[in-house]
This record gives sequence, C-alpha cells and structure tokens, in this order.
Amino acid sequence: MLGLLLRLLPFWVREPLFIVIGSVFGVRIMYLAVRDEAWVPGAIGVAFLLATAVRVHTVARALRARRNPAPAVSADGAVSDAIVRSQPQPQPQGPAGQRPAPAAPRKEPNAWGQAVAAVAVFAALGAALWLGPNLLPSGDNSSPRAPSCPSGEDEELPSAYTGASRAVTGGQLCEALNRTDLARLLGTPTETATVVSGTSDTALLTDGKIARPEAEVRFDTYTVNVSATYNELSIAQYVKLMEFGEETDVKPLSVLGRPAVLSSDHTMSIDLGSGGSGGPVGQGPPARTLTVALDGNDPGGYYEITVWSTSGALPDDGALVDIAETVLPTVPEQAV
Repeated sequence: MLGLLLRLLPFWVREPLFIVIGSVFGVRIMYLAVRDEAWVPGAIGVAFLLATAVRVHTVARALRARRNPAPAVSADGAVSDAIVRSQPQPQPQGPAGQRPAPAAPRKEPNAWGQAVAAVAVFAALGAALWLGPNLLPSGDNSSPRAPSCPSGEDEELPSAYTGASRAVTGGQLCEALNRTDLARLLGTPTETATVVSGTSDTALLTDGKIARPEAEVRFDTYTVNVSATYNELSIAQYVKLMEFGEETDVKPLSVLGRPAVLSSDHTMSIDLGSGGSGGPVGQGPPARTLTVALDGNDPGGYYEITVWSTSGALPDDGALVDIAETVLPTVPEQAV
C-alpha cells in the first residue's frame, strides 16, 4: 500500500522524499553498526546511502534538463514527435477586427517549491524518528523514579565524628553512592534504585568511639553498601586477621593507588515471624566485599564496598573495583 502511494506522488515530491528517507535511515543504521561493531547493519546502511546517491544523481539530471530543454533525438537522428508537437502551430485568423482573446498561460507547478516542501516535511519526520525516544517523556506515569538521599540537616552526629576530623556523614556517602550509572556498573543498566539510605553511626563493640558512616542503594537485583571505618586498623593488618581466621577467597590488590583486599562473607537474615516480632538471626545470602584504605599510606581506616543479592548471585570482582574507582573519588575531600 505504501509503495503504491509513493508511486502516485509527483516526481518532485517522490524523489526528495526517497532521498530524505534513505539519508536518515542510512546514517542511523551506520551509526548503530559502528556503535555495536556489527558488519551486517553496516552493509545495510551502505546500501541505503548508495540508493540515495543514485536518486540524488537522478534529481540533479532532471533539474539540468528542466533548465536547458533540448529536442530529444532518436537513434536514426529524427526529432522526437513530442518536441515536434510542442512547436507552436499557426492559428486560423478570424474575421477582421475580431481577434481571439489570448489564452491564459498555463501555470506549471514549481519544482523547487515541491522539492523544498517535501524535504522539510520528511526531514522533520526523520528527526522525530531519530530523536523521539530521547525527547519524548515516558508515557507510563507510574514508572518508578530513583529516590534521593536523606538531607541529614537535622541529624545529630555522635561525638565520635567530632574526634575524627576526616570523617564524613552517611548522607555524604549516600550522595556519592547514589549515582545514575551505578546500575550500569553492576551490569544491570535498565534497573532503577528502589531504596536509598545513609546513616551516621559508630562501629559495633567500640562503645561509640569509632565513627562508621554507611550508605546503601538497593536495586531489584543487587544491593550495594558503602561504609567508612575511622579506626587504626590498616589493610595489611586486616589481611593478616583474615589469614589468621583461615578465610578463603581473599584477594589482595591495589585500587586508586591504595592497598585493598577482596573477601567473601554471608549477610545476616532475621526471621520476623508472622507476628512481626524479632526472631532468630540466621545466615543470609553471600556477599562480596572490597576493602580499600583511606589513603595510599595505609595509616589505618578503610572503606568497605559490599554487594549482595537475595538470589545469591554476585557480580564479578571487576564491578566492585569499578564502583570503588567511580564512587570513592567523589567522597568529600576531608575523607580522601
């Protein structure tokens, strides 16, 4: 049906239309082929552009012929009947004093006007096809939006934060972690954060003397927790403690020029019971943690980036390193 409609259009509308469509789709397909490094779409894009170039040549020849009309000569040298018929013929004269009224000149359609109008209309359509997904708002008003971090303006910090001049708050860690590209770093780029939090607490079993702020961002697949512990335990000592405890899957490395170590553990699960009351604490799904020193000298204190999922699946270690190299440099300067 579409092909029939296109064939019924005048030449000066149909050909510019084909040129615009071929150019838009050819360039778009070539762009996708280069981005995805796929040769099949690239070949299709080249075919579109070649067909468009042929039509441009056809229109150019038609324009030249329209500007410089010449009698068409057949193979035997005879002038075409169409040209002969177009020559003016003598008109019979009427009686003296009665001249026929001159015929009104026939107004031919403006080829340039038709071409420009077709190009303008279909260029707008091509731009809409190309940019529409990025410019138009989502039609689903119920789609979830990424939550924001708590402001923390009225938060009263424990005294441990005043004693640790380099300590940041949970809100500051949350702002650094709650990034638009965090899901992509985890390998799930289409997901949106469902829960975001940040708290300024102290480390367990320290009588509130060691600051330990933390932030957490939860997706449908993974949960990411980032904490900072401001104690005197270096990464080297931390690794020795893990070796003493005969922990497995421990991998020392360097991140951002600082000592770091990867380790595995299990989260804790609490059975609230049917009545909502606290139940026994059990072993939750496995988690992978990247521990990074606060600075390259490793004087003590560290960041911990922990990732887990309810299904038990974990991203590869490269995802944790990418998160550390992306998030930690954005933590406020007093903690770097």
